[in-house]
Amino acid sequence: QVQLVESGGGLVQPGGSLRLSCAASGLTFSIYAMGWYRQAPGKQRELVACIPKIDSINYADSVKGRFTISRDNAKNTVYLQMNSLKPEDTAVYYCNANYRSPTSREYDYWGQGTQVTVSS
Repeated sequence: QVQLVESGGGLVQPGGSLRLSCAASGLTFSIYAMGWYRQAPGKQRELVACIPKIDSINYADSVKGRFTISRDNAKNTVYLQMNSLKPEDTAVYYCNANYRSPTSREYDYWGQGTQVTVSS
């Protein structure tokens, strides 16, 4: 059974930092593209950052220069370091694991989400 467990969310003042972690189990972590998404109230879920297995890292324009995604394949964990946080970063942050097999079968898993609130 695949599990993605996020942690590290919370309340932070504008300009502050948080580090989110997502621990994965039940899958071959190293072959999966890992990503962080977020969903604010009344808005659609959006991609924040993703770190594919081999290809380059991608960031949403709104977080470039402030957020850093990284992965530790030995620990089956992906991280999101968030600096210079803004109120508009407030959302539930979700971890995603995605893999498309050579036969085009897609494996897609989500964590339960962790709340990030940026407020003074």
